[in-house]
Amino acid sequence: MVESVDDEKIANRLNTVVSSIGRKPLKVLLQVITSGEESKSGVEPSECVELVKHVSLDCPNLELCGLMTIGMLDYSSTLEKFKTLANCRAEVCKALGIPEDKCELSMGMYADFEQAIEMEGLGVLV
Repeated sequence: MVESVDDEKIANRLNTVVSSIGRKPLKVLLQVITSGEESKSGVEPSECVELVKHVSLDCPNLELCGLMTIGMLDYSSTLEKFKTLANCRAEVCKALGIPEDKCELSMGMYADFEQAIEMEGLGVLV
């Protein structure tokens, strides 16, 4: 699984490589920037649905499994940052016509895992 697809260029390249080696579709998580930090990469929440549609429709060698985010470097992530990712998932699932439990969320690291666990009811992977 690749957990950091954040633009069409990366998705297209992965799709091409997977096709060229003749393997089954590669599972991917799209990285969404929820912290607002310029030092982080990721698709903006407002552009998430567009990237998801591209991967789902134009990259047959990729299997979209969900969304992920990285907390703030100073570990001051708040539940609001994690809720942003959950809101992105709701929009993505609505756009694709899939149930939310079919779209994983990956968020929280050792310093902010407790906050991520609070979101457990939303299908979070910690």
